[in-house]
Amino acid sequence: MQHGWPERLWIVRHGESAGNVARAAATEAGLAWIDIAERDVDVDLSALGERQSRSIGRWFAAMPPQERPEVVLASPYRRARRTAEIMAELGAYDPEHQLLLDERLREKEFGILDRLTTVGIRERYPEQAEFRRILGKFYHRPPGGESWCDAILRLRSALDTIGIRHAGRRVLVVSHQVIVLCMRYLIENMTEEQILAIDRAGDVANCGITEYRFDPSMGKDGGMRLERYNFTVPLEEEGTPVTSEPDAKLAAAS
Repeated sequence: MQHGWPERLWIVRHGESAGNVARAAATEAGLAWIDIAERDVDVDLSALGERQSRSIGRWFAAMPPQERPEVVLASPYRRARRTAEIMAELGAYDPEHQLLLDERLREKEFGILDRLTTVGIRERYPEQAEFRRILGKFYHRPPGGESWCDAILRLRSALDTIGIRHAGRRVLVVSHQVIVLCMRYLIENMTEEQILAIDRAGDVANCGITEYRFDPSMGKDGGMRLERYNFTVPLEEEGTPVTSEPDAKLAAAS
């Protein structure tokens, strides 16, 4: 039986957030804590993040209507939701296509390590720093948090839902850095070593676009062919600065 895939799939990391800015400041100052007052789910875009979202919104809007996204899903975290909403305001997709929030697309959970820099983790939880060194980020699960494998488990379910409900359609997903990487891991059937090599090569840019297109020639039932990864030309063409700082809660992943 043929497996369902979208016709096209775009996976976009949210625009720069206040958490990205705060993490950069804390790391540069050598601080243990990242100064963010809100819950991570409530952290909004920075002014630059809004500008980045407008840039990719215009890029999608410039496509012929029959090529634009017709199904749009986003993490419920405010920075991802706002990125998708701003894109809609610029005409990236038809407003009649309701934005679907899916908690399975949320950021990876870091538990007790949330909002700590790498300096803070070594100072306050040296045993967790050592566990992570031994196990690696793919398998290390901090207390109260998730490993990459845990995030991948919920993403398997999300991709199955996309395949069942939106097969043959053009789907846009707006989410987070680790989620972009974990979706690549699943769609391209990668190994731990392969996806971590991509991760080491550089962070996913804010509003960076990863794009797949269904290719019926890939195997018995067809598959998704990667066409773009971490594509930032829409920002560069408008002179919008490209940023890639991890989120405030991602200090443990760096």
